[in-house]
Amino acid sequence: MMPEPGSPSTPSTVSPLTLRCASAADVATVTRMHTASWRSAYRGILPDAYLDGNLEAERLQDWAYKLPALVNGDGLALIAEIDGEPLGLACAMNADADGSVLLDQLHVLPAAKGRGLGSALIDAVENWARASDADSMHLLVLSQNAAAIGFYESRGWRRSGMVKAPLGGIIVAAFRYELTL
Repeated sequence: MMPEPGSPSTPSTVSPLTLRCASAADVATVTRMHTASWRSAYRGILPDAYLDGNLEAERLQDWAYKLPALVNGDGLALIAEIDGEPLGLACAMNADADGSVLLDQLHVLPAAKGRGLGSALIDAVENWARASDADSMHLLVLSQNAAAIGFYESRGWRRSGMVKAPLGGIIVAAFRYELTL
């Protein structure tokens, strides 16, 4: 069972997988996982120069701002571990005015894919969103990220739109997906 929104960080274990709420001290850990995930998942989608360049510094700047806000009540940040090793992360923002929670990040290190971490993380975020009285969830996924699209669709998420935005020095298309809770 996940901690109630606003409760202290209490680990939840499904042996040997552990999900725990991230703390502000986890900035470097989540940055490392986020960077490694992007470098793997977005290879061939985003320019190599961007992925191999200052990506980690960019992600660190983002997480140094975002993670303390999540920890202080703006949402939820989870880390998935196996035998104490951080292998995945998820973060979600509190429900918006429409009652929809944004699943802002879901990343599993490439070597740990296929071990159920992504499913455990997304299940925990969905449970948290329900406990927070959200009506739905939404996310954006790059249109060329077939693996992520397949993962979300297999879990009942439905495409509801598309946006274009700059990322990595190019304009990318991202699909909006929604899930009714």
